[in-house]
Amino acid sequence: MLPSELLRRLDLGLEGELPHLEEALTHPSFSNEQRGGRRVDNQRLEFLGDAVLGLCVTELLMERFPGAREGELSMMRSALVNTDALAAWARGIELGAALRVGRGAEVAGERDQTNVLADAAEALVAALYLDRGFESARALSRKIVASPLAQLASGSMLGRDAKSELQERVQARGAASPRYRLMGTEGPDHDRAFLVAVEVDGQVIGT
Repeated sequence: MLPSELLRRLDLGLEGELPHLEEALTHPSFSNEQRGGRRVDNQRLEFLGDAVLGLCVTELLMERFPGAREGELSMMRSALVNTDALAAWARGIELGAALRVGRGAEVAGERDQTNVLADAAEALVAALYLDRGFESARALSRKIVASPLAQLASGSMLGRDAKSELQERVQARGAASPRYRLMGTEGPDHDRAFLVAVEVDGQVIGT
């Protein structure tokens, strides 16, 4: 995939040159096979992108969940920014097809490996941060976590029907609407389970 097609798929209205884009799309295996000159790969950008993405997602969570405590925000951020979640987004835009990988890595199928895709996603965030500024990096970060964030918002892990029924029963008794609070997570990144407490008028009525 050409870099121009990748930028189109990001749907951020990006035009012109991005000096760090090629670096962001260069896997270490490609750089290792080059002779002479300065070898450049996306590892440094991945390091920066991890920090920028973390900041952007933290900011987003504080906006979306103004009543959440520090521990809740930390757990939600971990659920949104992890290797599997980043790789899932990368696969959705076929980021792997735009990567420059070495011949050996190509044969080994590393182009579509979860950790390779996650690193490239973070490197891409860093490239936008360096070339277009924080606003562009923020916009991309929010796109990356949009799908998993929707699962966290407003206690959606409980299921729409269960939540609706509970709300109707609580309001019929004249109480305030239920508030859902993330208590913890368990399981691997690709199959994570969430423990949610349900509060009514400040009292926990169930988990």
